[in-house]
Amino acid sequence: MKGQSGASLHQPLTGAGKEPGSGPGQVVHRPKPPGRTKHLLTLVIILLLLWASAKQTDASFGELFGGFPEMWKLIKEMFPPRWTYFDNIVQGMLETIRMALIGTTIGAIIAIPVSIICAGNLMPNRWIYYPARFVLNLIRTVPDLLLAALFVAVFGLGPIPGILALAVFSVGLIAKLTYETLETIDQGPLEAMTAVGMNRIQLIVYGVVPQLAAQFTSYVLYAFEINVRAAAILGLVGAGGIGLYYEATLGFLEYDKTSVIILFTLVIVLIIDYVSTKLREKLL
Repeated sequence: MKGQSGASLHQPLTGAGKEPGSGPGQVVHRPKPPGRTKHLLTLVIILLLLWASAKQTDASFGELFGGFPEMWKLIKEMFPPRWTYFDNIVQGMLETIRMALIGTTIGAIIAIPVSIICAGNLMPNRWIYYPARFVLNLIRTVPDLLLAALFVAVFGLGPIPGILALAVFSVGLIAKLTYETLETIDQGPLEAMTAVGMNRIQLIVYGVVPQLAAQFTSYVLYAFEINVRAAAILGLVGAGGIGLYYEATLGFLEYDKTSVIILFTLVIVLIIDYVSTKLREKLL
């Protein structure tokens, strides 16, 4: 007992300073935690970035606090909501949901081949999947409101520009999430199918789709949630939906009607968000 206690006092502590697999007596020095100077320097850099951003955008706390009284006046004019206006916006909300549904469906269908082309494990040629990813990034760069304005200029006023804008946005979102998931699937079944002579289409149908179906459905539901919110404001540029009523009531300063539209939109978004979340929980 005496010898054991003496050895424990003079030998380095095992497990606390070693990596797994290191030999006896080999002490691995762990990196020291960052010092106070590093934290202080990080804080100074963040404050400098905030100050420079506020200066370049002419934002100040004075203007923020100065706008509070006007904001309070606006809120008072929005309440109580004019509930009699509710019957006028039901069709607009249904049109918004239909736009989101059609746009998401079109985008999801197009996203399937796009995601396969972008996946490095399914498309080994980098001269194909790198340009495809670049185009996908370019699509996601353009805001959906700008897309709707461009399609309105081409196709005219109505829900068609809104549907096309939502479809393009859905392609960018769903294809991005899908090809990243594709690159993490189990390669074992694919290698086994390749060994028995299956072609690429059979690999995708019998090896990729069963592993990806639940995640892909989850991404489509997520895109539908976002598209319902986005479709609600596309009417501001003439792309149909409930946004047309936003533009009309705000233009005539009828804020009590605007509050009815906001509350109705909130209820619809909460319902879709709840249902979509429950469906994703069942799938994953």
